Amino acid sequence: AVFALAVAAAATAKSTGPAVAGSISADGSSTVGPFVQAAAERFERANRGAKVVVGISGTGGGFERFCRGEIDLSNASRPIKLKEAAKCQTNGVEYIQFLLVNDGLSVVVNKSATWVTCLTPGELKLIWDKGSKVNNWNQVRPSFPDVPMKLFGPGTDSGTFDFFTEKINGKARQSRSDYSASEDDNVTVRGVVGERGGMGYFGLSYYTENKSRLKLLRIHNGTKCVAPSIASVQAGAYKPLSRPLFVYAKKSSFKRKAVVRAFIRYMIVNERMLARASRFVPLTDPQLAKAKRQYNNAIKNQ
Repeated sequence: AVFALAVAAAATAKSTGPAVAGSISADGSSTVGPFVQAAAERFERANRGAKVVVGISGTGGGFERFCRGEIDLSNASRPIKLKEAAKCQTNGVEYIQFLLVNDGLSVVVNKSATWVTCLTPGELKLIWDKGSKVNNWNQVRPSFPDVPMKLFGPGTDSGTFDFFTEKINGKARQSRSDYSASEDDNVTVRGVVGERGGMGYFGLSYYTENKSRLKLLRIHNGTKCVAPSIASVQAGAYKPLSRPLFVYAKKSSFKRKAVVRAFIRYMIVNERMLARASRFVPLTDPQLAKAKRQYNNAIKNQ
């Protein structure tokens, strides 16, 4: 019943329910950051007394702060790890997970890399796995040219790093370390743009934002080469690099601060609009129903 009221409010421009005031602190994933920032800007316009501060320190860095009790929300491109959950428990920080939006992790190369359009997960592993000595494109396929390969990607605090290494290399955090790493995906964009043999990976929104400057690779899903898109991610065809994204709320903040409850509700009610605005892949209907159940349960149990 609570959520039905929130959905009804979505028909108006101010789909936040009654106006709320107060501050919210969020930190974490550089992938999730643009979605939450887009939501924050619109939420603040509808609630003049509300202020949402969104930091970007990587999923792991966000959970570190979150489990120390320093922030209200932790933006995450992967579920919380057992050791992170244990740290939260040790510090008395209870939390609630909310499904937020979808992403197709994007593998990009320099615009001038005319020789490559699609890679297999096996070829990506050859390039990125721990101990890899691949430093030239002709080591990936003999038909590729003699062009030095320069790699750019997320740092080890990144949930994108954890996800990519698990799905491609077979084990989370198992990766070569001799690449240019940054928790800021814009640094990765600039790196790939500046190197003829450059390659990097990050969330789909960063490619979409820079598609005039980068070349997006298709990934072979076992049947055919597929590029990340709303259709391919929602249909489950972009394998193995599709993923859901999350926001974690500190239970005490959700309970005590009406502004936190209102902001979470705002993101769920307006998920489709926010996904389009920030260039993410919207939740499927079953996923959106799950997010609404998560919110309803959190309201009931506060």
